[in-house]
Formats: sequence, structure tokens, C-alpha cells
Amino acid sequence: MNILTNLLSQATQPTPPKKQRRGIEIKSPREIEIMRQSAKIVATVLKEISELVKPGMTTADLDAYAEKRIREMDATPSFKGYHGFTGSICSSINNEVVHGIPSTKKVIRTGDVLKVDTGAYYQGFHGDSCITIAVGEVTPEAAKLIRVAEEALYKGIEQVKAGAYLLDIAGAIEDHVKSNGFSVVEEFTGHGVGRNLHEEPSVFNYRTREMPNVKLRTGMTLAIEPILNAGSKHTRTLSDRWTAVTVDNSLSAQFEHTVLVTDTGYEILTDRTKV
Repeated sequence: MNILTNLLSQATQPTPPKKQRRGIEIKSPREIEIMRQSAKIVATVLKEISELVKPGMTTADLDAYAEKRIREMDATPSFKGYHGFTGSICSSINNEVVHGIPSTKKVIRTGDVLKVDTGAYYQGFHGDSCITIAVGEVTPEAAKLIRVAEEALYKGIEQVKAGAYLLDIAGAIEDHVKSNGFSVVEEFTGHGVGRNLHEEPSVFNYRTREMPNVKLRTGMTLAIEPILNAGSKHTRTLSDRWTAVTVDNSLSAQFEHTVLVTDTGYEILTDRTKV
């Protein structure tokens, strides 16, 4: 789940982190094992949703399914009730960039570009991930946007290892997106994740001096989530105070993984190919 940076570090649980460096939590081996499970729950739900979604369903149908499955696996939905959000998933279609609220009135149609973002809270820790689904046959532009968004995620993840920097991730994402003719949304970023759904640091998808260029350390867990628009990078928020849309009505796509920093590289905790 994405969130405006001024909300980034608000806690969802009162327990303080055990280890901190500039507010960044380093997870212990025991905590990492728990996060592997919370992330596996998220990966399982998203994989299942990608296989069951079809035209005629509503985003409320997907939300009900996600909540049911998360609870069946002894976790709770991370998003439900978070800052007042009513869903267990964010479901954003076509020009909706992020934070779409599930609704019985939002019918999924052939050709839609559907973003499904969800999180699971398990034994004190969160997992967080997002996929973009091409519903039926989509336009060539939509197909390319979805492909490049997923590629950009992995370009960023490939930079992850202890001793690397956050802007290594940002630069790899930005370069890939722009070289393919799309724009990077700058209003929303990735983030640390763990005991809280949103923790420090902010994980930018473009080069910036707005935040410190943090060196990665073994045990950090990051939600890396590039968001691409086919047109303008700018967004606006609808009157529901959640749903962000493109200002020019262009399509948007997003992918996200929860990633563990290791001594030699990374581990994708929300890897859907392993569930």
C-alpha cells in the first residue's frame, strides 16, 4: 500500500522496535521468519485473486475474498481501518493510480488495467504487495505499461544489497520507466515495512534530494513499489479523500514487493512464484 510521505511513520501498533538507526528498524532472525509468513499470506492472496478475477465481478467481490482468505490464514487485513480506510484491498482501475476503495458499484470489465494492493498482519508484523492485472484483452499501450511497471520493480530490486543506497533503487527504476516513454508518479513512494505497515525509510522511485540517501543494511525490510503513468506524472485525489487518479485520464500501473536486505543481495518475501 502506498501512502503520502507525511503519514509514513504513523504507528499501527504500540510496541517499540528493538533496534533503530535513524528510525529504521533492523529485523532480527526471529522477526524475519514471522515476516516471511505474513508476506507469504499476501503473496498467496494476490496469486489467487489474479487467477479468479473476471469481467462482471466487482471490486467489493475481490475485497471480500481477500479478507476471507487473510483471516483463514490466521492473519488480519493490514489495510482495513488504517487511517479510516474501509477495505482489505486497494483496488484501482485504469486511470486510478492508488488507494481505490472497493465498491459493489465498481464493476470490472474486459480491457481494464486493475491494480490490487493488499497487506496482512501476522504475529506482530506486516507483509505488503501489489499487482497489476490485465483483465481480458487490453490495448497494446496498456500491455506495455503493465510489462514495464513489473520490469521496473525488478530493476529496483536488483540493486538491493547491504552497502547499496536507496537512490540506487530509485535510479534503476526511473531510468527504465523513462527509457520506455512512461512517467514515474512522484507523489507516492515505497517505504519500510514490518512492525508497522509504513515505516522509515521512504523508498523513492526517482532520484531526489528530498530525503537522505540511506545506506542499506542487512535486516532492513522494504516495500518497493514503482507507480507508472502512461501520460503525465501528476495525480489528483477524488472527493472520497483516498482515490488518486491521473490528471490527464491516462492509464496507471503499479507493482510492489516486500523485500529483505541481505549481506549478499535480497530476498523477495512476497514472491508469488513460491506459494
